[in-house]
Amino acid sequence: MDTKVITAHVPLPLAEKVDQLAARLERPRGWIVKQALSAWVDLEEERHKLTLEALADVDAGRVIEHQAVQAWADSLGTEKPLPVPR
Repeated sequence: MDTKVITAHVPLPLAEKVDQLAARLERPRGWIVKQALSAWVDLEEERHKLTLEALADVDAGRVIEHQAVQAWADSLGTEKPLPVPR
């Protein structure tokens, strides 16, 4: 796999934590950074996908009124909670 060097300035406490993890896991610092960056990119891609799905639901009219959600939330923890709004 081809690679590309990316340089970033990180706060010293974060860099020290990376160094500590690398030592504890007996892995190079670059491996730790690559794992963290991969996890973050995956998370952001999933967040973007879910946002697009949510916007499609709104465009299609598949929404729940705020008042219904608020009433349901307010009923939680009471003796007679409302069913989840649909």
